[in-house]
Amino acid sequence: MKVLLVGSGAREHALGWKLKTSPRVAALYSAPGNPGLEELGPTFDASRPDDLVRLATRLAVDLVVVGPEAPLAAGLVDRLGSAGIPAFGPTSAAARLEASKSFAKEVMVRAGVPTGSARSFTDEDEAVTYIRARRGPWVVKADGLAAGKGVLVTDDPEAAVGWVHRCLSGGFGDAGKTVLVEEFLSGPELSVFAVASGTQASILEPARDYKRLLDGDRGPNTGGMGSYSPVDLPDGLLARVETEIIRPTLTRMAEDGSPFTGFLYAGLVLTDTGPKVIEFNVRLGDPEAQVLLPRLDSDLIELIEAALTGRLDSFRPRWSDRSAVNVVLASAGYPDRPRTGDPITGLAEAVDEGALVFHAGTARDGMGRLVTNGGRVLNVVGVGSDLCEARRIAYRAVSRIRWQGMQYRSDIAL
Repeated sequence: MKVLLVGSGAREHALGWKLKTSPRVAALYSAPGNPGLEELGPTFDASRPDDLVRLATRLAVDLVVVGPEAPLAAGLVDRLGSAGIPAFGPTSAAARLEASKSFAKEVMVRAGVPTGSARSFTDEDEAVTYIRARRGPWVVKADGLAAGKGVLVTDDPEAAVGWVHRCLSGGFGDAGKTVLVEEFLSGPELSVFAVASGTQASILEPARDYKRLLDGDRGPNTGGMGSYSPVDLPDGLLARVETEIIRPTLTRMAEDGSPFTGFLYAGLVLTDTGPKVIEFNVRLGDPEAQVLLPRLDSDLIELIEAALTGRLDSFRPRWSDRSAVNVVLASAGYPDRPRTGDPITGLAEAVDEGALVFHAGTARDGMGRLVTNGGRVLNVVGVGSDLCEARRIAYRAVSRIRWQGMQYRSDIAL
């Protein structure tokens, strides 16, 4: 079968790497891809939905797998369906679970899903009055897609007020036209993923990620600086998440006429009263996918086909008992003003037994050199018999990679 993978980040590189392990994949194409994906098959300069539909038609692909959220929200799956091309991912209506945080809150409330209380605002004065009338910490979010950078968690009311102003004054474009002020939830965070198809779901292994830039969970929020899997959890927790969160959400979406097919991500806080949802994403997490996919023993194509044919309730993915640790290498200036164009060295030496490197923000310059081309540049994954070994392998590989201003956390999975 011929597969077109949509996206250009490390999540997509990990998806492409996993898809290529399937004996059923004869050809893998990526659009727009990255230098890592170029090693797995041809890449094409296409990112707009209409261009991607034309590309998929020209290549006569058998399946399109959509990695990032933006093309899902823009209706790529809807357009592919109209063209008769099988695609894995939610429609634009279902993708609102991520594209609009206020929509997701409303769905959760009606579905009885445990989550923090929240109010949405389009008027800055009303939002500021609401913040000043309540005690912190404060959680302030741009309602739409802001590439993981639209959230502020703070104990400082002036910082919360400033974030409201940043959102509503256009700091995040259309994503910030509405702002949410949410209840702060206390407890460890957890990422739980499911493959979903209507009201059916198959829960994947959990992972834990690190949002803050610096060691010790200090510094600004980022798109994610690392992750690990498996996660030591209380007995019965995943079953509870499936029963109380995943399935009620899917049922509510189906009953509302927007059935969900694709990867569903639930970002959770494990509070004293049980798991509560921080947010939903409508795709695999990044950087969590980079530790989950190396641990998935099942054929990813078989899992996707089970979803597309309504057989998920009888499909149980097989998982390796090995561990994976992902360390994200970021460019100088990330997350506010990432610097690009710095030459990267040591990549060939880094990839050794147990180590994988997934490209996130890289490019080739005019001399053919690999250079930084974004905020998060590379994901270095160690796979070992336990977390200690996986961590050692990952950081050994990290030590061999260099570019000017490279930054990363030294405490992933510590």
